[in-house]
Amino acid sequence: MSKHTPMMEQYLKIKSEHKDAFLFFRLGDFYEMFYDDAIIAARELEITLTKRDSGQKEPIPMCGVPYHAATTYIKSLVEKGYKIAICEQVEDPKTAKGVVKREVVQLITPGTVMESNMLNERENNYIASLSHFQDGTYVIAYNDLSTGENRLAVVNNGWDGVIHELFNQPIREIVISSDLKEEAQRQLKDKLNVTLSYQDDVKFNGEFRNLCGNLNNDERLLEAFSRLLNYIKETQKRSLDHLQEAEIIHLNDYLALDMYSKRNLELTETIIKKGKHGSLLWVLDQSVTAMGSRMLKKWLERPLLNKKAIENRLEIVEGFYQSFMERDTLRETLKSVYDLERLTGRIAFGNVNARDLIQLKQSLSKIPELKSILNQFGREQIVDLNNKLVLPENVLILLESSLVNDPPVSIKEGSIIKDGYNEKLDQYRDASKNGKQWIAALEKKEKEETKIKSLKIGFNRVFGYYIEVTKANLHLLPEGRYERKQTLTNAERYITPELKEKEQLILEAEEKSVELEYQIFLNIREQMKEHIADIQQLAEVVSEIDVLQAFATVSEANNYKRPQFVEKNLVITNGRHPVVEQVMKDGSFVPNDVSLDQDKNILLITGPNMSGKSTYMRQVALIAIMGQIGCFVPCDKADLIIFDQIFTRIGAADDLVSGQSTFMVEMLEANHAIANATDKSLILLDEIGRGTSTYDGMALAQAIVEYIHDYIHAKTLFSTHYHELTSLEESLKKLKNIHVRAEEYEDNVVFLHQIKEGAADKSYGIHVAKLADLPNDLIYRANEILEHLENNTQSSSNTDEIESAQLAFFVEEQSIDKEKRPKNEKLISDLRHLNLLEMTPLEALNELYRLQKEATKT
Repeated sequence: MSKHTPMMEQYLKIKSEHKDAFLFFRLGDFYEMFYDDAIIAARELEITLTKRDSGQKEPIPMCGVPYHAATTYIKSLVEKGYKIAICEQVEDPKTAKGVVKREVVQLITPGTVMESNMLNERENNYIASLSHFQDGTYVIAYNDLSTGENRLAVVNNGWDGVIHELFNQPIREIVISSDLKEEAQRQLKDKLNVTLSYQDDVKFNGEFRNLCGNLNNDERLLEAFSRLLNYIKETQKRSLDHLQEAEIIHLNDYLALDMYSKRNLELTETIIKKGKHGSLLWVLDQSVTAMGSRMLKKWLERPLLNKKAIENRLEIVEGFYQSFMERDTLRETLKSVYDLERLTGRIAFGNVNARDLIQLKQSLSKIPELKSILNQFGREQIVDLNNKLVLPENVLILLESSLVNDPPVSIKEGSIIKDGYNEKLDQYRDASKNGKQWIAALEKKEKEETKIKSLKIGFNRVFGYYIEVTKANLHLLPEGRYERKQTLTNAERYITPELKEKEQLILEAEEKSVELEYQIFLNIREQMKEHIADIQQLAEVVSEIDVLQAFATVSEANNYKRPQFVEKNLVITNGRHPVVEQVMKDGSFVPNDVSLDQDKNILLITGPNMSGKSTYMRQVALIAIMGQIGCFVPCDKADLIIFDQIFTRIGAADDLVSGQSTFMVEMLEANHAIANATDKSLILLDEIGRGTSTYDGMALAQAIVEYIHDYIHAKTLFSTHYHELTSLEESLKKLKNIHVRAEEYEDNVVFLHQIKEGAADKSYGIHVAKLADLPNDLIYRANEILEHLENNTQSSSNTDEIESAQLAFFVEEQSIDKEKRPKNEKLISDLRHLNLLEMTPLEALNELYRLQKEATKT
């Protein structure tokens, strides 16, 4: 078998070092892929798979993408969870001996994306590392490479705690040790849908010492952080000057929301469509800047527990709320502020261009205006926030003095730097400008001397400057002065000694001018790196201002009220679900009161399906969360408790990936709440026990309520269709029955969505089925079965007989002719809808005669 070509040997060597990534191998104007990379990439990108003859027995599979359009293909692969190793030529082909040297210059992974068109501007893009220690703790380190943010959290409640913590963050990639158990790796992939990467080198790198000031030499934190930073350094192979000092997340400082609660409450995305529209974030996000949107999402994921911090936010929101004109001006000014966080990332990364820096300049120029607007509010907390808004004036001065206002996208084509910024550049530009004026004067002079009106002086990159004369006018040229340079079909091109001399000066000036501009820009970019920390601090404050004005804006638009925080008794007057009321634009949402106090801390909710039980439960949790992030809440008045945790078991869903049924998921979520809740928690349990037999489900539901009542003492909302549980009000002194009101009208159910004290009288399940347009024959039969079961249950005290009756679908009343049932039903309906009071005696007699004929037919 023949050997590979030198180029393929080079490819295979580099590929062996990046086995888990697509190797984009630069050949001319294309990135080429070979072997399995080519086969998979062709399928994923829907591009043509070809073959290459490389001296082997079988041709090599091959595909490629154009260099200039590579970003689009890379984005597609990254979104699918793949990694891409970018392999470039690193020496000049003109001076290379043999195969041009190539190296991987960057590894692009889902968690290390920097290109703006691959990022959601309103969401962070985290990469995380996970480290496990002998004391049973896990440490998670987070990094958003696009903004430089670094955070670490210590998880003390086992593997489940790790999964819940990771689920609540927008993580695309997790860096782990190669010896992490396979089952744990499987769960990370399946439950979190992330890309796994491996880094066993956790040796602390001294160059990152400035990022570790908050870690207090804690070996666990240093190891977890080093795992992440070492991976980022190895993959990115460039400056990371924008990385910020690591922040420690003390999880006990925030309201804990497990993965079930975040999903069930639809805080940042909806359950079905997995999109922002329809979530609480969708309602609250009146942020003007992308930075503000990202901060709002982080606040939603970690509501506060510190009352002083919450009240500080609420004070600022109230200040913005009460001053509409000033707030509107503030919003308009913020619209001119670009994404300072990601601009600093691009500066450090070395892929910022002149237009990016103009965006930075425009943003910084708005800071004095922002400060002036904030001064108008006059509230202490807003003054404190304004004092943190510090403009890095040196950066603004540098950008204003150096860059033109409308530079090109490319930084290698000139026209970036202002006149007067660099003396040498001005000299080159002057030489070029004056040279071109001299060319114009020479053309005029030659026309006059030769009497050739069509004579012109032109330029192209191959021949430089030339004098062009049509062949019809060649006889007018003086002899000996013109040197022929090029012959065309209808003309000749010439050059003169003085034109040749000036050409060299002009071209040299233009070439050196472009090169010098590029070097000047790189220098400006390096100077920007010295101010990255100042810009990042400014971005943090602007983001906070943006989120708080967004809270004020949405609160004013939707008539939200400032909550008060109390120690024991939660009372909400006319509370509303913030999302549902926005979806119901007709204003038909029915508000309801909530009262959970020390004497009655469990509400047992009964009522028909579709009446609003789940909505009522969710709105309590959402109002609590909104209050604890510092936003006003949808109600007339709210006395809220600061909850330490919120647990929810709402909705039915299988976990097919883990092979768990709806009932198993229900039990796991219920157990998670019971095992972790405290007397300062909020528990929402909806229809516990539906997935098993009636008496199993009822027994479990009652036992759970009793356990919460006797041992946990958490504020709890428990909805159920098991009406038998309403008797618990007599034995559990802290439980109170409430129900969602519904009325029957003309054999239909009318949902009033009003919460009233006491238990519901019935479930109206068959009425709901009728609303769903199930066949009349089926509805009629269901009523027959229900009547039999209710009668049988009431007349029997034997549990076995009752259980048997519940399972008996084919009861004795089966003698009615199925063909006649719909007709009888129509006859009864017609009779029921007769309006006798508005009929004349003759009309009533005629109608009675008609009904009698119909009855005779049946």
